Amino acid sequence: MTSTTTEIFDPYDYDFHEDPYPVYARLRDEAPLYYNATDDFWALSRHADVHAALKDDVTFSNRMGVSLDASAWNSDAHRVMSFLALDGKEQTRLRKLVSAGFTPRRVRELAPRIQALSDHYLDALATVCAEQGEADWIAELAGKLPMDVISEMMGVPVPDRDEVRRLADLVVHREDGVRDVPEAGMTAALELIGYYAEMVTLRRGRPSDDLTSALVEAEVDGDRLLDHEVIAFLFLMVVAGNETTTKLLGNALHHLGAHPAQLAEVFADPENPTLVSAWIEETLRHDTSSQMLARYVAEDVELHGRTVPAGSKLLVLLGSANRDERVFTAPDVFDIHRPADELGKIMSFGVGRHFCLGANLARLEARVVLAELVRRTSGFVVHADRAVRVHSTSVRGFAELPATFVPMGR
Repeated sequence: MTSTTTEIFDPYDYDFHEDPYPVYARLRDEAPLYYNATDDFWALSRHADVHAALKDDVTFSNRMGVSLDASAWNSDAHRVMSFLALDGKEQTRLRKLVSAGFTPRRVRELAPRIQALSDHYLDALATVCAEQGEADWIAELAGKLPMDVISEMMGVPVPDRDEVRRLADLVVHREDGVRDVPEAGMTAALELIGYYAEMVTLRRGRPSDDLTSALVEAEVDGDRLLDHEVIAFLFLMVVAGNETTTKLLGNALHHLGAHPAQLAEVFADPENPTLVSAWIEETLRHDTSSQMLARYVAEDVELHGRTVPAGSKLLVLLGSANRDERVFTAPDVFDIHRPADELGKIMSFGVGRHFCLGANLARLEARVVLAELVRRTSGFVVHADRAVRVHSTSVRGFAELPATFVPMGR
C-alpha cells in the first residue's frame, strides 16, 4: 500500500460509509500509520496505537476539535464542542463544572421516563407494523427517543423537538463530493447555538429543575460556567449524544437481525437482561456509531518507522480499533457471547480523561428500549435491502431501517 494513495482511505467516500471495515483491515495490516496527502491527515488504526493516542492528550491534543472537516478544525472548536475540544487544566475545569449538573443521579432518575417513552414509541411502532406489515425503526423510535430524552433533560419544549432533531441531523450529514461541513450543516449549527443561547438566557432569569438550569447554577470552588460554555455543552449533547444513541439503536437491530440464531436466543427469555446487555456491548464493539476522532499533533511523533510532524491532523479510528485481530477473537464476527475481558477493551466511548460523559446514558437508553422490545415481541426481521445509511465522516448508522416486528406468541 502506498500511504499517499487516497483511494485506500477516504472518509468522505459514500462507498466507504457502506462498509469501512475491509479498508480498516488493510490499514492495520499494511499502513498502521497512514497518510492521506489530498486531505493532509494521518490515521492510526491499530488498537494499541488508538488507545495510546487517546490516553496522551499532551502529544495528541484536542485543542483544534475532534472533527476531520476543515471548517470545524480551529482553536475555537471548544465553543461548539465544549470540553471535547480542550486539554489539561481547561478540560478538567470545564468537565468538573459540567459534571456538577450532569450527575450520575440525574441520569439514573431518567430511567422511568425512558421506560415511558419506550412504551409510547413501541406502541406506535406496533400499530404501524400491524397496518403496513413493517415499520421504520429509525423514524418510529430510534430517531425520536434519544432526542426526547436529551430534550427533556435540557428543558426543550415538546413543540420544538422535531425541529431541533432536524437541525442536529443536518449538522452531521455530509453531502456526496463535499469534503467539509455542507452549507446546510453550518446554517443548522448556527441555528442550534442561537436556540440554546435563548434557553440559557431564559434560565438565568427563571431557573427550573432541568439540566440547563443545573448547568447555569453549577459551581465548583467558586467557579461557574459562562453562558457560551453552557451553550457549547448543550450543543455537544444534542449532536453527539442524540446522534450516537440513535445510531447505536439502529446498528443493534441491524446486526442482531442478521444473525437469526442469536436473535432467537435473546428473545427466548424476555426476563433475562444479561443477553440484552451483551447484545448492546457487542454492537458497540462490532459497529460503533462513533467511528473516528481527530487530534492535533503537538510535537513530532515517531510511529511505525515514520515521523508525524508537529502541527499535523491525525485521526484515531475507533471503528478499526474495535475490529483489531490483535485484541479481539474473530473480530469480524458478531457474537453476543464474546468474552467480557474482550468487551472491556472496546474504544467506542474513548478512554482516559476524555472518556465519554454520556456513556452511561447511552447504555441506559439502549438497555431500556431493547429490553422492552424483547418483552413485547417474539423477534423481528430487518429488511436490510431497503435500509438507507447516514453519510457522515464521524458517525455510522442508518437514516432508514425498515423491519417487521413479530407480535408475542407468533
